Amino acid sequence: MTNEVLKAIHYRRTVNQNSFTDQDIAKEDIVKILEAAIAAPTHKRTQPWRFVVFQHDGLNRLGAELGRIYKETTAAEKYSEAVEQNMSKKATSSNVAIAIVVNYTGELPEWEELAATACAVQNMWLAAHSLQIGGYWASPGLINHLGNFLGLEENQKCVGIFYLGHHNSEPREPVRLPLEDNVRWEG
Repeated sequence: MTNEVLKAIHYRRTVNQNSFTDQDIAKEDIVKILEAAIAAPTHKRTQPWRFVVFQHDGLNRLGAELGRIYKETTAAEKYSEAVEQNMSKKATSSNVAIAIVVNYTGELPEWEELAATACAVQNMWLAAHSLQIGGYWASPGLINHLGNFLGLEENQKCVGIFYLGHHNSEPREPVRLPLEDNVRWEG
């Protein structure tokens, strides 16, 4: 495949913390990733995406907050200290974490604002991939409790955290269903 855009679309994949290295992500690369995000299509140009970027000490604060939320919202019989620590570790073992927020404008159906934000995240993923930075979009139930921590307004909702890091994982072939399993041709 010679078209670089199509190649990136096909070979972009989830890379998580167990493959991340300690190498910092340069601020210029974070900016490139965010610039790609805001280039996403959006109906009526509402540009509903908002992002909160966590690095260095910010990752520690995010990790502590995720752990606190887990402990506070989990029933005693389901609580696990290991899970609490894992929630914190996801943030602190990343180079960058970006909270993904939808700013619902009221001008469009909410699903359109969410879809536009998802397009922005796909652009982030492709931009990160092009810079040899791995990442993934996590959406644990804890994100529903991050509003105050993130300083969100009433019409805003956190829909995930995009974790990023330089990584040492090997490329692999994508696994997808055949086109025929997903498409019906009419006419």
